[in-house]
Amino acid sequence: MLWYAGLGESVVYFGKGIIGMFEGFERVRIETEGATINAVYGGEGPPVLLLHGYPQTRAMWHLVAPRLAEYFTVVAADLRGYGDSSKPEGGPDHAGYSKRVMGADQVEVMEPLGFGSFAVVGHDRGGRVAHRMALDYPERVTKLAVLDIVPTHWVFATADKEFATAYYHWFFLIQPYDLPERLIGADSDYFLRKKLGGWGTGAEVFAPEAYAEYERCFRDPKTIHASCEDYRAAATIDLVHDEADRGRRVECPLLALWGERGVVERLYDVLEVWREYAHDVRGRSLPCGHYLAEERPEETAEDLVSFLKD
Repeated sequence: MLWYAGLGESVVYFGKGIIGMFEGFERVRIETEGATINAVYGGEGPPVLLLHGYPQTRAMWHLVAPRLAEYFTVVAADLRGYGDSSKPEGGPDHAGYSKRVMGADQVEVMEPLGFGSFAVVGHDRGGRVAHRMALDYPERVTKLAVLDIVPTHWVFATADKEFATAYYHWFFLIQPYDLPERLIGADSDYFLRKKLGGWGTGAEVFAPEAYAEYERCFRDPKTIHASCEDYRAAATIDLVHDEADRGRRVECPLLALWGERGVVERLYDVLEVWREYAHDVRGRSLPCGHYLAEERPEETAEDLVSFLKD
């Protein structure tokens, strides 16, 4: 473990990224106010922050990040509670996993790397964190791309039987501690496989080295608990924050991408929904399921590059 010169005492340098992934990227651990965030970064140019979804880690970007790094400085971080980032307690009101707090972590990650403003790309849970960041830090988030989501507030306001059937885990994971933790922990590999293979694609689409990372991290009981806290926060304190911001729209340009074989395509008019929450919205569906960055990395990267360079 070496201190990385020039980044200050809050950053620990660990050398290269995951073996077989993120070639040429550097790995860092950055202390924020309430967590330690694990990340990789590489490339040159304007900064772009990549945030993963559930039940994954920064590894989900391993095919897209190198393509983006041809044009941008790319930072791919593990959200607090996931991957190799720390897993602080959520607290009685789950505030430790509010998207506001998770977003603040990522602002603190970018600062010691030298980036006061940056674009954010978020998939799934990472998209929800990115949406909150764009509202809380409009002076920092220059562009926002969200992959295969519509806003949390809209989801809960319009949830019906079809949504609850397709996304049952939203309601399972928010159950009080420790029901979901115990049930998932009884066979975390099985649960992970069912989730990764259940949203419009099969588990075979994932690269073996990435899937091994997801298994390794999700086998940790602390990760299982933290991810439940993430969803509990979404159904409680996040909605309080969303209600307080009702009527506010994201100021920066927003790109929405989603899979045409997924739940989001089936249930929502994605661009029209996002136009209720942002001023400048564009986007399209891609021929895949939920995991755009791993199912269609070339198209995902091309759309992101076009949007971020515009």
